[in-house]
Amino acid sequence: MTVPEIKLVFDEPVQRKKPPKHLADYSPEERREVAKALGLPAFRATQVATHYFSHLSDDPQSWSDIPAEMRQSIADQLTPRLIHLVKSVSCDAGTTRKDLWKLHDGVLVESVLMRYTDRVTVCISSQAGCGMNCPFCATGQAGLTRNLSAGEITEQIVAAARACANGELPGGPTRLSNIVFMGMGEPLANYNAVMRSVRNITDPNPDGLGISARSVTVSTVGLVNGIEKLTEEGIAVTLAVSLHTPDDELRDTLVPINSRWNIKEVLAAADAYEKRTGRRYSIEYALIRDINDQSWRSDLLGRLLKNRNTHVNLIPLNPTPGSKWTASRREDEAEFVRILESYGVPVTVRDTRGREIDGACGQLAAAEKTKSD
Repeated sequence: MTVPEIKLVFDEPVQRKKPPKHLADYSPEERREVAKALGLPAFRATQVATHYFSHLSDDPQSWSDIPAEMRQSIADQLTPRLIHLVKSVSCDAGTTRKDLWKLHDGVLVESVLMRYTDRVTVCISSQAGCGMNCPFCATGQAGLTRNLSAGEITEQIVAAARACANGELPGGPTRLSNIVFMGMGEPLANYNAVMRSVRNITDPNPDGLGISARSVTVSTVGLVNGIEKLTEEGIAVTLAVSLHTPDDELRDTLVPINSRWNIKEVLAAADAYEKRTGRRYSIEYALIRDINDQSWRSDLLGRLLKNRNTHVNLIPLNPTPGSKWTASRREDEAEFVRILESYGVPVTVRDTRGREIDGACGQLAAAEKTKSD
């Protein structure tokens, strides 16, 4: 199968009206300054943060430590509603739920909430669309609409935490335990908003959700400058590198950013991140039939990774409707795993969820947009 030539799109195509500012767009210190600028005592910001991050409350009338006549006004100014639920679709007996959100300007993004026996994970979007243009990805083919604000990103996470606490998934009330930046968009192309969101996740209550950095995964297709900045942050999140092939020739077409930073440079940056943080990084590898699933590519990948502190996460491709890209044969997948393991490289095959609910990133948003056009 011939892989088409792909052009990169780095810039947002149009200037759009920015979303309203939200408590989650600011650091704890900045929140208090914002409160004072609004004519409020600084401690009001801490009170609202407590309701938002600790109690997951979106009903200002329950904020009993704030005067009743001030609650709605303060909520409107500090926690404006940034995302509105369009629809939710579920599968896997209700343990997988995809939410489609509409933003203030009508843009659609997705998040996926997944309950396992030992954890609950939300996969969230950091951009509306994506400019990386990977040809097998529904989001990449849609192109980049715009970056999300830290508030818009954090709202997806808080909504997921609230759903868990309210017992909206089978099994009763639980706690959101893991956040992965693997939804729509390239997280490191929206660096500042993503890092503010990461701090909102990891800062202790009441300034954040108090979730361990070890439970947060930030993915990238290989923006080396972003990995280098992340290395200096001092927050030991899990870094996931979407490699998808061990050879530059194919990666130039599967992951077009490779023409700017090649595999050697990406792995060197990931190694530096691992050395600084002590955190093993993940190699994401979508297995695509007859494209990147050959045994010689598994052998080359094993040789590349055998002495590195990394783990390979093989992903059976979740095909998009009408696409020529499809998942590998089971026997090819098994041989790929066997060869990697022969090099002592840790490898798992991701549990595929959501195929019957447009599970691949961008599919639900694309379908909804087509319906409204």
